[in-house]
Amino acid sequence: MLQSPTYVISDLHLGAAPAEVERRCLELLRSLPGRARSLIINGDLYEFWFEWRTVIPRRGFRVLAALADVREAGVEVLWIAGNHDCWGGSVLTEDAGLTYHVGPWTGVVAGWRTLIEHGDGLREQEDRRYRALRRVLRHPASIAAFRWLHPDLGSRLATGSSHASRVTRARDGGAGLREVAMRELAASSQLDLVLYAHSHVAALERAPGGGVYANAGSWLEAPTFLRVTPERVELRRWEGSAEGECLDALDRRAEEALPKA
Repeated sequence: MLQSPTYVISDLHLGAAPAEVERRCLELLRSLPGRARSLIINGDLYEFWFEWRTVIPRRGFRVLAALADVREAGVEVLWIAGNHDCWGGSVLTEDAGLTYHVGPWTGVVAGWRTLIEHGDGLREQEDRRYRALRRVLRHPASIAAFRWLHPDLGSRLATGSSHASRVTRARDGGAGLREVAMRELAASSQLDLVLYAHSHVAALERAPGGGVYANAGSWLEAPTFLRVTPERVELRRWEGSAEGECLDALDRRAEEALPKA
């Protein structure tokens, strides 16, 4: 269970993103203690993350240090693996104290029964080839073989091969993930909220049955994030404070947003 207020960020691609993205991310993280009880990183915080036995990628290390400080300040941090940072390990969990999770996560977020997944590979037809590739890339044998590469060479190979998925929004404008989310909400009366990322398209939409689909978007486009409380889900833009500018908001149920008689 993640306590309220919960903040959600995704798809910053640090290490390849402009320096301004990292600066804003640091500002956000440093403003969370005293305002947030929990933070969700819904994948692709880094352009590439891999843990050799004694080495980690150099780029973005200040953000990892800031996350450790956030955790020490009492804010719980849940990191859902994305397609760029799915090789996390003890540096994240033991050294930084984060909760690192590969695959779908279900639980309670700020009072909402929630499904969280980065979103890569979820579209049934469009992602078939990628799902096959993902099985290879995440296989223990592949990870063990990659670990034998010199970190400079391994990092160069990984970042060079990931350019397309870093700089482009989903060709369908996020419609494919939205469809998947709506199916999930329709299929389970136990779900209140579905959180995806990956498409680089910020979204906040109520399903016909009353549940909510939300996507924090990508900071390569704009510094947007989600804020979840028991009463509502808000899509906000970073404007120098953890409050930010509210772009959209949905109350827990549509009728709760109506004026009281």
